Amino acid sequence: MKKTDDSVKYRLIKFVHKDKIGIRKSLLKLFLEAKRYNTVEIYEYLIKQGFNVNYRAVSSMVGQMHSRLGILRFYLTYEHNVYVLKEDYLNVVQMVLTPFSSLDSISGRAKTIK
Repeated sequence: MKKTDDSVKYRLIKFVHKDKIGIRKSLLKLFLEAKRYNTVEIYEYLIKQGFNVNYRAVSSMVGQMHSRLGILRFYLTYEHNVYVLKEDYLNVVQMVLTPFSSLDSISGRAKTIK
C-alpha cells in the first residue's frame, strides 16, 4: 500500500471509529456501490435506513468526507453537489469497513444523530 493510502486509511479508521450510530458506515457502504449521488439522494437513503438526521447534517458529513478524508470527488451541478467515491480509494474503504461489518450485526445501536 502506498504512503498516501496509509494516510487515508488512518483518517478513515478514525472517522469510522467515531461513528456511534452507524451512519458513517452506512454512508460509506452507499458510496461503495460506485455510483454518483447528490446530497438529496444521500439524505433520502439515510432516512430510509432509519437514521433520524436533517439535511444540513448530511451535507456537512459528506463535505467532511470530501475535504478531510479526501476520498470523494464532487461535481457542481445547478441544484446540488454530486459526489462519487474516488476509484483509488475503493479498496481502502472496503478494507476499513470489513472489521466493522461483524460488529454491526452484534450491536443494536439506536440510529439517531445528535
